[in-house]
Amino acid sequence: MLPRLRRYGLVLCKSSAAADDLVQSACLKALASAEKWTLGTRFDAWAFRIMRNHWIDQIRKNAWEVPLDPETSEGAMVEDGERGIMARFELEDVRQAIEKLSHEQQEVLLLICGDEMSYREASEILDVPIGTVMSRLARARQQLLKLTGTD
Repeated sequence: MLPRLRRYGLVLCKSSAAADDLVQSACLKALASAEKWTLGTRFDAWAFRIMRNHWIDQIRKNAWEVPLDPETSEGAMVEDGERGIMARFELEDVRQAIEKLSHEQQEVLLLICGDEMSYREASEILDVPIGTVMSRLARARQQLLKLTGTD
């Protein structure tokens, strides 16, 4: 689950170092409050919620804003011939388009499309109604289509 938490941390923090710190802090908080997790519920949703709440607390406390680390997504890019080069360009276009989305849209997109969570799970993590999650996701998808020129 750590890679999933780290991806979400990157969306929140925009920096690999800050994301790593956030994941570590969230894991420590989860371990310290393990008795609060309810058996039969999704552990990953619980951990994501802890991490998001910790991130919000840090922003409120420190008012920190960390610039994006451009090397963050390079490990996911393909490196084989012409197809790999084209895929790299397309991936970079999508990454740049995602960066232009609002923070709320980025969060919903990652949770539902990246981590395959249900609308209900994303709603619980983000502490917003399911309708808000659906609306943010629809707007994010529309915006991505416009930004990547595929609409």
